[in-house]
Amino acid sequence: MLHSCTLTILWLLVLVPSFLAQDPVVTPNPNYVAILNDSLWFYEAQRSGALNVNGYQSRVPWRHDSGLGDGKDVGVDLTGGYYDAGDYLKFLLPMAYSLTISSWGAIEFWPGYKLASQDNYLRDMLKWGTDWIIKAHTDASVLYVQVGKGNVDNNYWGPDTGIPTPRPSYKIDVDHPGTDVASEAAASLAASSIVFRNNLGDAAYADTLIKHARDLYNFADTARKTEYQKSVTDAKEFYASTGYGDELVWGALWLYRATNDTQYLNTALKYFDQYNLAGKTAPMDWNEKTPGIYVLASEILTDSNAQRFQKEAEAWLEGVVSGTKDGTFTRGGMIWFPGTSEMASTVPANTCSFLASIYSYSVLSKSTTDDSNAKRAKYEAFMQTQLDYLLGKNPQFTPYVVGVHPNSPQNPHHAGAHGGTDVGNLNSPPQNQHVLYGAMVGGPNKDDEFYDERSDWQQSEVALDYNAPFQGLMARQVMFATSDPPYTTLPYMPRPTRPNKSKTALIIGLTITAVIVVVCAIAIYLLRHRISSWWKSRRSIKNETSA
Repeated sequence: MLHSCTLTILWLLVLVPSFLAQDPVVTPNPNYVAILNDSLWFYEAQRSGALNVNGYQSRVPWRHDSGLGDGKDVGVDLTGGYYDAGDYLKFLLPMAYSLTISSWGAIEFWPGYKLASQDNYLRDMLKWGTDWIIKAHTDASVLYVQVGKGNVDNNYWGPDTGIPTPRPSYKIDVDHPGTDVASEAAASLAASSIVFRNNLGDAAYADTLIKHARDLYNFADTARKTEYQKSVTDAKEFYASTGYGDELVWGALWLYRATNDTQYLNTALKYFDQYNLAGKTAPMDWNEKTPGIYVLASEILTDSNAQRFQKEAEAWLEGVVSGTKDGTFTRGGMIWFPGTSEMASTVPANTCSFLASIYSYSVLSKSTTDDSNAKRAKYEAFMQTQLDYLLGKNPQFTPYVVGVHPNSPQNPHHAGAHGGTDVGNLNSPPQNQHVLYGAMVGGPNKDDEFYDERSDWQQSEVALDYNAPFQGLMARQVMFATSDPPYTTLPYMPRPTRPNKSKTALIIGLTITAVIVVVCAIAIYLLRHRISSWWKSRRSIKNETSA
């Protein structure tokens, strides 16, 4: 039986070639414009440091200057940057990844930002992060990668005016290296430099970014290679990397794209083979860059190298859209990767859609063959089904973006937006005091269920990396969407309540008991003749003995 998502994709394929993205629209859809604006607003809500300085003007009225002492413990100015999620920790690995992906989305879908008049907000969003990385890169082989202690921060639930101190600063250096995070930082600066040079007309700042990117990558490449949490053990519980080979290739490819320096291409190809990165099937996220490597290399390389990576990209994409490799689909049609999606199901849906869209738009569009057009239609149909799901076309009638509809999540796991002060009772007050516009939450479980509980961080937490690919997809929709997102026609639906676990356990226990009783009764009935004969035999023996 064909899955509903597969049927939807097949139906959309009938629309070839009209379904394929062609020229940008003249007048963008206002709903997608609003979501793109809201996503950038969300990043403003995550800012650390002094908010209204150097020409910046915060649009988030309930945020305050915070973290103004960051770095004082080591004599370095580490103010600024972004808080990672619903807390007040700064982790460079997911922050840098978010900047890389946001920059990639801008490179591919820049007209969307211009059509939506969001180009200046994007500039500020990127620069707020890249300026912090420059601050954190205090020497060619020194990089600060975390501010704040995890178990201290996680025991605080309250506004940004009471963040607990001290906030220790953690670094990597030659003696305590971190190949993965240094490579990702290099990738983020290289990718951002392309936006600043080619789209924002700021060549001087782009040059600064490239200088730091080169130094960071050289540090990653020449220092002893290891995962950064072995040097910064406090990060292990929160963002432990599972390897660094993908980041080495990823960083080199972005530097090659930004500089056209073939040494980085040669390095990328060398490490791709050395770390056996071909044939992977996992989704992309802050920890796993390999699918992104396939698509990025397909886009920027030529000749046999391009063909090699196109085969890798298409093998990965075919497995994704068909649900035949690591991923499958929920009954409602959301892509699901067991072992990954449980932590935040919207993330694979977003990253897979993001890569499918870029591959279709920037790689397959270069060919006009029937085969290329069919693949484009398939990948864009997959992307559209996932976006539709995320924006309300799902069994819960829930757009998983805060603030776009009454059915949107009302209780994201975010201390500042909540307004509470009791870490032991996240339901006090029961409703968030502030709306965290534009934030993508973790999303539903494998049964398409979402309960909007603040304490359920897997479903309700927000994070920098959740929004990064989604933001690029919204820029794409601004360019090409000719119809409204699904949530515009949704009726209001009250949020379902989670089944009572104790009541459920009682019901299960009673059911099992009843089944056992019935089975025993049936067994006795079927064996009644044997039991009767046995009993008569026992009585006969007893009588003979008595005589």
